[in-house]
Amino acid sequence: MINHKLMLFAGNSNPVLAGKIARYLNASLSDALVGRFPEGEVAVEIHEHVRGADVFLIQGTSPPPNDNLMELLIMTDALSRASASRITAVVPFFGYGRQDRKNRPGVPITAKLVANLLTAAGADRMLTIDLHAAQIQGFFDIPVDHLYAAPVLVKHLKKVFPPARRKRLTIVSPDVGGIKVADHFARDFQCPLAIVDKRRMGNSRAEVQNVIGDVTGRDILIVDDMISTGGSLAAAGQILKSRGAREIYAVVTHPVLPEGAVGNVERSPLKTLWVSDTIPLSPEAAGSRKIKVISVADLLGEAIKRIHADTPVSILFEYSEDRRPPGKAGGKTARKKKN
Repeated sequence: MINHKLMLFAGNSNPVLAGKIARYLNASLSDALVGRFPEGEVAVEIHEHVRGADVFLIQGTSPPPNDNLMELLIMTDALSRASASRITAVVPFFGYGRQDRKNRPGVPITAKLVANLLTAAGADRMLTIDLHAAQIQGFFDIPVDHLYAAPVLVKHLKKVFPPARRKRLTIVSPDVGGIKVADHFARDFQCPLAIVDKRRMGNSRAEVQNVIGDVTGRDILIVDDMISTGGSLAAAGQILKSRGAREIYAVVTHPVLPEGAVGNVERSPLKTLWVSDTIPLSPEAAGSRKIKVISVADLLGEAIKRIHADTPVSILFEYSEDRRPPGKAGGKTARKKKN
Protein backbone atom coordinates (compact mmCIF):
# COMPACT_ATOMS: atom_id res chain seq x y z
CA MET A 1 0.00 0.00 0.00
CA ILE A 2 1.33 3.42 -0.95
CA ASN A 3 1.08 5.80 1.99
CA HIS A 4 1.77 8.94 -0.03
CA LYS A 5 -1.04 11.43 -0.51
CA LEU A 6 -3.05 11.13 -3.71
CA MET A 7 -3.09 14.37 -5.67
CA LEU A 8 -4.92 15.14 -8.92
CA PHE A 9 -3.75 17.69 -11.47
CA ALA A 10 -5.24 18.51 -14.87
CA GLY A 11 -4.23 20.40 -17.97
CA ASN A 12 -6.58 22.14 -20.37
CA SER A 13 -7.39 19.22 -22.68
CA ASN A 14 -10.56 17.99 -20.94
CA PRO A 15 -11.51 19.92 -17.78
CA VAL A 16 -15.04 18.48 -17.64
CA LEU A 17 -13.79 14.87 -17.58
CA ALA A 18 -11.14 15.80 -15.01
CA GLY A 19 -13.84 17.30 -12.78
CA LYS A 20 -15.97 14.15 -13.05
CA ILE A 21 -13.00 11.96 -12.12
CA ALA A 22 -12.29 14.17 -9.09
CA ARG A 23 -15.92 13.90 -7.96
CA TYR A 24 -15.82 10.11 -8.29
CA LEU A 25 -12.75 10.04 -6.04
CA ASN A 26 -14.29 12.57 -3.62
CA ALA A 27 -11.22 14.69 -4.21
CA SER A 28 -10.40 18.10 -5.63
CA LEU A 29 -8.11 19.10 -8.46
CA SER A 30 -4.87 20.59 -7.16
CA ASP A 31 -3.93 24.14 -8.08
CA ALA A 32 -1.63 24.73 -11.03
CA LEU A 33 -1.20 27.47 -13.62
CA VAL A 34 -1.28 26.13 -17.18
CA GLY A 35 -1.24 29.04 -19.57
CA ARG A 36 0.78 30.60 -22.36
CA PHE A 37 3.62 33.07 -22.66
CA PRO A 38 2.92 35.95 -25.09
CA GLU A 39 4.62 34.15 -27.99
CA GLY A 40 2.53 30.99 -27.42
CA GLU A 41 4.90 28.80 -25.39
CA VAL A 42 3.25 26.73 -22.65
CA ALA A 43 3.68 28.25 -19.18
CA VAL A 44 3.27 25.95 -16.16
CA GLU A 45 3.55 26.63 -12.44
CA ILE A 46 2.57 24.12 -9.73
CA HIS A 47 1.00 26.02 -6.82
CA GLU A 48 0.86 23.17 -4.26
CA HIS A 49 3.50 21.12 -2.45
CA VAL A 50 3.80 17.73 -4.17
CA ARG A 51 6.99 16.42 -2.52
CA GLY A 52 6.42 12.74 -1.74
CA ALA A 53 2.90 12.73 -3.23
CA ASP A 54 1.35 10.12 -5.52
CA VAL A 55 0.37 12.41 -8.40
CA PHE A 56 -2.11 11.67 -11.18
CA LEU A 57 -1.97 14.12 -14.08
CA ILE A 58 -5.12 14.09 -16.24
CA GLN A 59 -4.21 15.39 -19.68
CA GLY A 60 -5.05 13.81 -23.02
CA THR A 61 -3.55 14.68 -26.39
CA SER A 62 -6.84 15.48 -28.08
CA PRO A 63 -7.15 18.39 -30.54
CA PRO A 64 -5.19 20.62 -30.62
CA PRO A 65 -2.81 17.66 -30.19
CA ASN A 66 0.50 19.51 -30.21
CA ASP A 67 -0.57 22.07 -27.61
CA ASN A 68 -2.03 19.40 -25.35
CA LEU A 69 1.00 17.14 -25.74
CA MET A 70 3.32 19.97 -24.73
CA GLU A 71 1.13 20.71 -21.70
CA LEU A 72 1.37 17.06 -20.70
CA LEU A 73 5.16 16.97 -21.06
CA ILE A 74 5.82 20.30 -19.34
CA MET A 75 3.44 19.60 -16.44
CA THR A 76 5.08 16.20 -15.96
CA ASP A 77 8.50 17.82 -15.89
CA ALA A 78 7.34 20.44 -13.37
CA LEU A 79 5.87 17.77 -11.08
CA SER A 80 9.01 15.66 -11.35
CA ARG A 81 11.27 18.62 -10.46
CA ALA A 82 8.96 19.38 -7.52
CA SER A 83 9.85 15.91 -6.14
CA ALA A 84 6.55 14.07 -6.54
CA SER A 85 7.03 10.48 -5.36
CA ARG A 86 5.26 8.99 -8.40
CA ILE A 87 3.67 10.58 -11.45
CA THR A 88 0.97 8.72 -13.36
CA ALA A 89 0.04 10.33 -16.68
CA VAL A 90 -3.70 9.80 -17.13
CA VAL A 91 -4.06 10.13 -20.91
CA PRO A 92 -7.67 9.32 -21.87
CA PHE A 93 -6.83 9.75 -25.57
CA PHE A 94 -3.27 8.95 -26.67
CA GLY A 95 -2.65 10.93 -29.84
CA TYR A 96 -0.23 9.94 -32.60
CA GLY A 97 -1.29 6.33 -32.05
CA ARG A 98 -2.05 5.87 -35.74
CA GLN A 99 1.67 6.24 -36.54
CA ASP A 100 2.68 3.02 -34.79
CA ARG A 101 4.81 1.32 -37.49
CA LYS A 102 6.96 2.07 -40.50
CA ASN A 103 4.68 0.83 -43.26
CA ARG A 104 6.48 2.63 -46.10
CA PRO A 105 9.80 4.42 -46.60
CA GLY A 106 10.30 7.84 -45.10
CA VAL A 107 7.64 7.75 -42.36
CA PRO A 108 8.23 8.03 -38.59
CA ILE A 109 7.03 5.84 -35.74
CA THR A 110 5.59 8.79 -33.86
CA ALA A 111 3.81 6.71 -31.22
CA LYS A 112 7.22 5.49 -30.03
CA LEU A 113 8.62 9.05 -30.10
CA VAL A 114 5.76 10.31 -27.89
CA ALA A 115 6.27 7.37 -25.50
CA ASN A 116 9.96 8.29 -25.21
CA LEU A 117 9.13 11.96 -24.61
CA LEU A 118 6.66 11.17 -21.83
CA THR A 119 9.15 8.89 -20.10
CA ALA A 120 11.96 11.45 -20.45
CA ALA A 121 9.71 14.14 -18.96
CA GLY A 122 9.48 12.12 -15.75
CA ALA A 123 6.30 10.02 -15.93
CA ASP A 124 6.50 6.82 -13.87
CA ARG A 125 3.34 5.23 -15.24
CA MET A 126 0.62 5.83 -17.84
CA LEU A 127 -3.11 5.16 -17.66
CA THR A 128 -5.02 5.30 -20.94
CA ILE A 129 -8.11 4.01 -22.76
CA ASP A 130 -8.35 2.19 -26.09
CA LEU A 131 -4.98 2.70 -27.72
CA HIS A 132 -5.27 2.67 -31.50
CA ALA A 133 -3.06 -0.44 -31.47
CA ALA A 134 -2.55 -2.46 -28.28
CA GLN A 135 1.13 -3.07 -29.08
CA ILE A 136 1.82 0.63 -28.39
CA GLN A 137 2.08 -0.42 -24.73
CA GLY A 138 5.40 -2.01 -25.67
CA PHE A 139 6.78 1.34 -26.81
CA PHE A 140 6.90 2.51 -23.19
CA ASP A 141 9.71 1.76 -20.75
CA ILE A 142 7.30 2.44 -17.87
CA PRO A 143 4.19 0.47 -16.82
CA VAL A 144 1.05 1.14 -18.87
CA ASP A 145 -2.47 0.44 -17.62
CA HIS A 146 -4.45 0.07 -20.83
CA LEU A 147 -8.18 0.19 -20.10
CA TYR A 148 -10.97 -0.66 -22.51
CA ALA A 149 -14.08 1.45 -22.85
CA ALA A 150 -16.07 -1.54 -24.16
CA PRO A 151 -17.39 -2.72 -20.75
CA VAL A 152 -18.80 0.74 -20.00
CA LEU A 153 -20.21 1.15 -23.52
CA VAL A 154 -21.76 -2.33 -23.53
CA LYS A 155 -23.44 -1.74 -20.17
CA HIS A 156 -25.06 1.46 -21.48
CA LEU A 157 -26.06 0.02 -24.86
CA LYS A 158 -27.68 -3.05 -23.34
CA LYS A 159 -30.31 -0.65 -22.01
CA VAL A 160 -30.79 0.79 -25.51
CA PHE A 161 -30.93 -2.66 -27.09
CA PRO A 162 -32.92 -4.92 -24.74
CA PRO A 163 -32.99 -8.69 -25.47
CA ALA A 164 -35.94 -8.41 -27.87
CA ARG A 165 -34.07 -5.86 -30.05
CA ARG A 166 -30.83 -7.84 -29.95
CA LYS A 167 -32.48 -10.67 -31.87
CA ARG A 168 -32.25 -8.61 -35.05
CA LEU A 169 -28.94 -6.86 -34.21
CA THR A 170 -25.60 -7.47 -35.93
CA ILE A 171 -22.32 -6.04 -34.68
CA VAL A 172 -20.08 -4.71 -37.46
CA SER A 173 -16.34 -4.04 -37.42
CA PRO A 174 -15.48 -1.21 -39.84
CA ASP A 175 -12.22 -2.93 -40.81
CA VAL A 176 -10.19 -6.07 -40.17
CA GLY A 177 -8.15 -4.37 -37.43
CA GLY A 178 -11.24 -3.84 -35.28
CA ILE A 179 -12.44 -7.45 -35.27
CA LYS A 180 -11.25 -8.19 -31.72
CA VAL A 181 -13.23 -5.34 -30.12
CA ALA A 182 -16.28 -5.98 -32.30
CA ASP A 183 -16.17 -9.66 -31.36
CA HIS A 184 -16.23 -8.62 -27.67
CA PHE A 185 -19.46 -6.71 -28.33
CA ALA A 186 -20.94 -9.57 -30.37
CA ARG A 187 -20.26 -12.08 -27.59
CA ASP A 188 -21.70 -9.77 -24.92
CA PHE A 189 -24.81 -9.07 -27.00
CA GLN A 190 -24.96 -12.69 -28.23
CA CYS A 191 -25.54 -11.61 -31.81
CA PRO A 192 -23.81 -12.10 -35.20
CA LEU A 193 -20.65 -10.34 -36.33
CA ALA A 194 -19.95 -8.84 -39.76
CA ILE A 195 -16.94 -6.99 -41.20
CA VAL A 196 -16.64 -4.09 -43.63
CA ASP A 197 -13.71 -4.54 -46.02
CA LYS A 198 -12.03 -1.12 -45.86
CA ARG A 199 -8.77 -0.23 -47.62
CA ARG A 200 -6.87 2.85 -46.42
CA MET A 201 -5.84 5.05 -49.36
CA GLY A 202 -3.95 7.72 -47.37
CA ASN A 203 -3.77 9.48 -44.00
CA SER A 204 -7.36 10.72 -44.14
CA ARG A 205 -9.10 8.62 -46.80
CA ALA A 206 -10.29 5.04 -46.87
CA GLU A 207 -12.28 3.12 -49.47
CA VAL A 208 -15.04 0.70 -48.48
CA GLN A 209 -15.19 -2.22 -50.91
CA ASN A 210 -17.22 -5.09 -49.48
CA VAL A 211 -19.16 -6.53 -46.54
CA ILE A 212 -18.27 -9.90 -45.07
CA GLY A 213 -21.39 -11.37 -43.44
CA ASP A 214 -25.15 -11.17 -43.92
CA VAL A 215 -26.70 -7.84 -42.89
CA THR A 216 -29.95 -8.02 -44.88
CA GLY A 217 -32.91 -7.05 -42.72
CA ARG A 218 -30.68 -6.53 -39.69
CA ASP A 219 -30.17 -3.58 -37.37
CA ILE A 220 -26.48 -2.67 -37.30
CA LEU A 221 -24.16 -1.47 -34.54
CA ILE A 222 -20.76 -0.40 -35.94
CA VAL A 223 -17.99 -0.54 -33.32
CA ASP A 224 -14.72 1.41 -33.64
CA ASP A 225 -12.03 2.95 -31.43
CA MET A 226 -11.96 6.38 -33.06
CA ILE A 227 -13.83 8.65 -35.47
CA SER A 228 -11.90 11.40 -37.24
CA THR A 229 -13.46 12.91 -40.36
CA GLY A 230 -16.43 10.54 -40.26
CA GLY A 231 -15.94 9.69 -43.95
CA SER A 232 -15.16 6.02 -43.38
CA LEU A 233 -18.10 5.58 -41.02
CA ALA A 234 -20.44 7.27 -43.49
CA ALA A 235 -19.15 5.06 -46.34
CA ALA A 236 -19.61 1.96 -44.19
CA GLY A 237 -23.18 3.03 -43.46
CA GLN A 238 -23.88 3.51 -47.16
CA ILE A 239 -22.63 0.08 -48.19
CA LEU A 240 -24.49 -1.58 -45.31
CA LYS A 241 -27.68 0.15 -46.43
CA SER A 242 -27.09 -1.02 -49.99
CA ARG A 243 -26.85 -4.60 -48.66
CA GLY A 244 -30.27 -4.36 -47.05
CA ALA A 245 -29.50 -3.26 -43.48
CA ARG A 246 -32.33 -1.68 -41.50
CA GLU A 247 -31.36 0.88 -38.86
CA ILE A 248 -27.64 1.69 -38.51
CA TYR A 249 -25.97 2.83 -35.31
CA ALA A 250 -22.34 3.29 -34.28
CA VAL A 251 -20.37 3.44 -31.06
CA VAL A 252 -16.87 4.93 -30.94
CA THR A 253 -14.54 5.55 -28.01
CA HIS A 254 -12.62 8.65 -29.17
CA PRO A 255 -14.58 11.43 -30.99
CA VAL A 256 -11.78 13.41 -32.66
CA LEU A 257 -14.25 15.07 -35.07
CA PRO A 258 -12.27 17.88 -36.75
CA GLU A 259 -14.01 20.63 -38.68
CA GLY A 260 -16.44 19.20 -41.23
CA ALA A 261 -16.72 15.80 -39.55
CA VAL A 262 -20.06 16.49 -37.87
CA GLY A 263 -21.55 17.30 -41.26
CA ASN A 264 -20.43 13.89 -42.54
CA VAL A 265 -22.11 12.24 -39.58
CA GLU A 266 -25.32 14.23 -40.06
CA ARG A 267 -25.50 13.29 -43.76
CA SER A 268 -24.70 9.62 -43.13
CA PRO A 269 -27.24 6.80 -42.71
CA LEU A 270 -26.35 6.61 -39.00
CA LYS A 271 -29.34 6.99 -36.73
CA THR A 272 -27.25 7.50 -33.55
CA LEU A 273 -23.51 7.76 -32.86
CA TRP A 274 -22.49 7.07 -29.27
CA VAL A 275 -19.07 8.34 -28.16
CA SER A 276 -17.21 8.49 -24.86
CA ASP A 277 -15.96 11.68 -23.21
CA THR A 278 -12.24 10.93 -23.58
CA ILE A 279 -12.27 13.94 -25.92
CA PRO A 280 -14.56 16.94 -25.29
CA LEU A 281 -17.07 17.60 -28.05
CA SER A 282 -16.88 20.76 -30.10
CA PRO A 283 -19.95 23.03 -29.88
CA GLU A 284 -21.01 21.76 -33.32
CA ALA A 285 -20.77 18.11 -32.22
CA ALA A 286 -22.47 18.81 -28.89
CA GLY A 287 -25.38 20.33 -30.80
CA SER A 288 -25.86 17.29 -33.04
CA ARG A 289 -28.99 15.26 -32.40
CA LYS A 290 -27.22 12.14 -33.62
CA ILE A 291 -24.22 12.25 -31.26
CA LYS A 292 -24.68 11.00 -27.68
CA VAL A 293 -22.01 10.85 -24.94
CA ILE A 294 -21.29 7.98 -22.54
CA SER A 295 -18.91 8.95 -19.73
CA VAL A 296 -15.83 6.90 -18.80
CA ALA A 297 -15.04 9.09 -15.78
CA ASP A 298 -15.97 6.41 -13.24
CA LEU A 299 -13.81 3.84 -15.05
CA LEU A 300 -10.79 6.15 -14.92
CA GLY A 301 -11.56 7.17 -11.35
CA GLU A 302 -11.72 3.57 -10.19
CA ALA A 303 -8.46 2.78 -11.97
CA ILE A 304 -6.77 5.74 -10.27
CA LYS A 305 -8.05 4.55 -6.89
CA ARG A 306 -6.69 1.06 -7.51
CA ILE A 307 -3.31 2.20 -8.82
CA HIS A 308 -2.90 4.41 -5.75
CA ALA A 309 -3.77 1.50 -3.45
CA ASP A 310 -1.62 -1.00 -5.40
CA THR A 311 -4.61 -3.26 -6.07
CA PRO A 312 -5.38 -4.90 -9.44
CA VAL A 313 -7.05 -2.96 -12.22
CA SER A 314 -7.68 -6.11 -14.26
CA ILE A 315 -11.12 -6.55 -12.69
CA LEU A 316 -12.21 -3.43 -14.59
CA PHE A 317 -11.91 -5.40 -17.84
CA GLU A 318 -14.56 -7.87 -16.64
CA TYR A 319 -17.45 -5.46 -16.15
CA SER A 320 -20.94 -6.76 -16.93
CA GLU A 321 -24.45 -5.44 -16.36
CA ASP A 322 -24.83 -7.79 -13.39
CA ARG A 323 -21.65 -6.60 -11.68
CA ARG A 324 -21.06 -3.16 -10.24
CA PRO A 325 -17.58 -1.67 -10.43
CA PRO A 326 -15.48 -2.11 -7.30
CA GLY A 327 -15.87 0.77 -4.88
CA LYS A 328 -19.61 1.10 -5.51
CA ALA A 329 -22.35 -0.43 -3.38
CA GLY A 330 -22.54 -4.16 -3.99
CA GLY A 331 -19.01 -4.43 -5.41
CA LYS A 332 -16.52 -6.94 -4.09
CA THR A 333 -13.27 -5.86 -2.55
CA ALA A 334 -10.36 -7.45 -4.37
CA ARG A 335 -7.48 -8.99 -2.48
CA LYS A 336 -4.64 -6.51 -2.42
CA LYS A 337 -1.64 -7.55 -4.40
CA LYS A 338 0.88 -6.01 -6.73
CA ASN A 339 -0.50 -5.70 -10.28
